[in-house]
Amino acid sequence: MTEPLLSQAIYLDHNGTAPIDAAAVSAMKPFMEKHFGNPSSSHLLGQRAKRGVARAREEVADLLGCQPDEIIFTSGGTESNNMVLKGIVDLKYPEKFHLITSAIEHPAILNPALFLSELGVRVTILPVDGKGFVDPDRVKKAILPETALISIMLANNETGAIQPIEEIAEIARDHHIPLHTDAAQAVGKISVSVDELKVDFLSVAGHKLYGPKGVGALYMREGTTLTPLMHGAGQENGKRAGTENTILSVGLGAACRVARKRVAQDEKNIRFLRNLLQTLLFEGVDDLVLNGPEKKRLPNTLNVSVPGLDGGQILSGIPDIMASTGAACHDRRVTLSHVLSAMGVSLRVGMGALRFSLGRSNTQEEIEAAAEAVIGQIKRMRDEKKHRS
Repeated sequence: MTEPLLSQAIYLDHNGTAPIDAAAVSAMKPFMEKHFGNPSSSHLLGQRAKRGVARAREEVADLLGCQPDEIIFTSGGTESNNMVLKGIVDLKYPEKFHLITSAIEHPAILNPALFLSELGVRVTILPVDGKGFVDPDRVKKAILPETALISIMLANNETGAIQPIEEIAEIARDHHIPLHTDAAQAVGKISVSVDELKVDFLSVAGHKLYGPKGVGALYMREGTTLTPLMHGAGQENGKRAGTENTILSVGLGAACRVARKRVAQDEKNIRFLRNLLQTLLFEGVDDLVLNGPEKKRLPNTLNVSVPGLDGGQILSGIPDIMASTGAACHDRRVTLSHVLSAMGVSLRVGMGALRFSLGRSNTQEEIEAAAEAVIGQIKRMRDEKKHRS
């Protein structure tokens, strides 16, 4: 694979990770250089660190529309998800618990669910339709007397499909079942309010919203309980043991503060660019397929397929265009994405999938250049294939 020319590179993989916002870098720096105390210490440096964590907690809470004491800092979305799925189950009696999730969840949900299934927990994995949506009626029909949790993601990382969480929440409340949503891909890209969604638990990943990697948050509605994933001292109100990561928490807080101020304008600007990219690609490539919904998707996400070609080979021929062939966590697998598979996408179509996920810094000039490069590479590959046949 040719090395990209970084000065000309166009980054279109923001669902994989986003660059750290300058405000987050600035916020973290004092806690890396001067305010290095343990937040649990009573001396001056400890109290400065404690105030930094408290302020960060308030900033995360402000973005989600909840109270600061409903926010738990974690190491990322994966830990937040594991805390909920494993914490809701009494592992002394796993057979008494039932969980409901969907076939398009991130592995940070599906793998913990499968782990619990091996221990004896009953797990229902719901199918999705051809656009990648979970049907609330299927959720309702899957409920059993022992159902302890419903976990459905807010927005899919591959197609951007935004799930009907509000409808599912009504069903969950009618049956007195707690609802969790993995909102890692949604927070910072669209407005997310825990009260509007009516969820009991919500997972956040810092690096998806221009914060640092290695930090996340879990929203736990007041009055809900979980068995801690890790046991130790009493940090995070006894819900997550371990010395608080002041530096990364402060970075996440700053990223949330920025997101709260600009999410509406970002959504408008990025949707325009995403739609432009989509229009240009469909005008320039015959038989292109849109994977996922036209509407009801994240404003930054475009997943298309070139039937008969390999998405990885398309991107390897244009290394200056940094995009993805699927979810970043399993790009190296030469298999059909589990999300596209669940949607019923054929192997011939799905293996030609390209996911473009835009961000704040992308410009119209970049989008036009990216579209030209992708179209040119597809035409070259099709011509080569035609000559070989």
